[in-house]
Amino acid sequence: MSVDSISRERWGIVGGGMLGMTLAYRLAQQGRDVTLFEAADHCGGLASAWSLGDVVWDRHYHVILRSDRFLRSLLGELDLEKEIRWTTTKTGFFTEGHLHSLSNAWEFLRFPALNLWDKTRLAVTILHAAHLKDWQGLEHIRVDEWLRRWSGKRATEKIWIPLLRAKLSENYTKASAAFIWAIIQRMYGARRSTRRVEEFGYVPGGYARILDRFATALVEAGVRVRPRSRVKQLRALNGGVRVALDDGHVEMVDRCIVTAAAPQAERLCEGLNQDERARMRGITYQGVVCASLLLKQPLSEFYITNITDSNIPFTAVIEMSALVDRSLLNGKTLVYLPKYVVPDSPWFEKDEAEIRECFFEGIKKIHPSFGPEQVEAFRVSRVRYVLPISTLGYSEGVPNKKSSVPGLYIVNSAHILNGTLNVNETVQLAEQSIKEMLSAGQAVSIENAGYEIKKTLRQSVA
Repeated sequence: MSVDSISRERWGIVGGGMLGMTLAYRLAQQGRDVTLFEAADHCGGLASAWSLGDVVWDRHYHVILRSDRFLRSLLGELDLEKEIRWTTTKTGFFTEGHLHSLSNAWEFLRFPALNLWDKTRLAVTILHAAHLKDWQGLEHIRVDEWLRRWSGKRATEKIWIPLLRAKLSENYTKASAAFIWAIIQRMYGARRSTRRVEEFGYVPGGYARILDRFATALVEAGVRVRPRSRVKQLRALNGGVRVALDDGHVEMVDRCIVTAAAPQAERLCEGLNQDERARMRGITYQGVVCASLLLKQPLSEFYITNITDSNIPFTAVIEMSALVDRSLLNGKTLVYLPKYVVPDSPWFEKDEAEIRECFFEGIKKIHPSFGPEQVEAFRVSRVRYVLPISTLGYSEGVPNKKSSVPGLYIVNSAHILNGTLNVNETVQLAEQSIKEMLSAGQAVSIENAGYEIKKTLRQSVA
């Protein structure tokens, strides 16, 4: 391979979420020949949008923080960063059957679920984690043990454990302290402004608009976007990677990046060694069943209501219209009710009507005035592999991005080692991974080119 041919390598990207789209975009900008394979009829993955009644908005809830520099930089390239609208939001907390506001220090001091000493220790825990840099050291401490050490028994059992159980179910016993560190870092990032208030941003039109602009940029960069192209098998062949689709179509590429979750990637990739497969199987995932509701009127003033009561069937209430101007939602209220569950949870088999009835009962416990007549639209999204849990010693067990199969890379959310699963972290993962792959690939290609030149010279002399 000559040095000039490096830039025309054929690359395949499996998975058209924000990770796959960013990888494809950066490769195309470097002159690579890129094909993006996506099983759905549109790109976006977890960031994709859908219709809810007469409103088109995100299928799952997303916000932008001022500290999201990777996402904001990408939005700048798409000429959308300047359009971000920033909103000061409020936080609610439902505990022991009562809804409280926890939006400022005064409300925190008045919070009845904890005494003053408990609140002090809780505040110290958050401040400590927010300024802690050594997240690797937290990977070897169980999250509940670390929280008891810093917050004390009462605050841990009344606040932290119910919140962890809501997010991770019983998998919280497997999580390391690095998990809560990442959440606090993200949460604290929303207050990193001169005003020290909770502030989130969004682009008018939501991710439907962002993804539409991104898809146009991909095509303009030369990426071949292949929707409705479900990949069935990947294997090394003749110095490249054979990409076989469900419809029987086969393509050959020089290199291929798989962005699917570890269980899916393992099924797709032939030739992985035992260590790689063991590492993939060692990743513990949490799935989500997330209901979206379009309501005639608001439920509350809170963007997010955290829930510690175990008799509420969902994890939290996210009232997107407390953040987004309701005029962009046709004057309606958009609410998300996520329930995080293990990938084999029976919740994935429940029909929409059953989930609807159960969730409506839960809303009424928090907001007694709520009634089904207020609901204009209701839809449920189900995703089995969403959140890789930061278990004990997590970073030491994650598979390498470059697999043992020549030309095949696996990059997914499991490689976000010191963050939470959000779009900024996903874009950051793509940016870092591309640098690693291109620098390594170019070094190998130049070495091979040098070998060919030496070989040619030896032959000519002979």
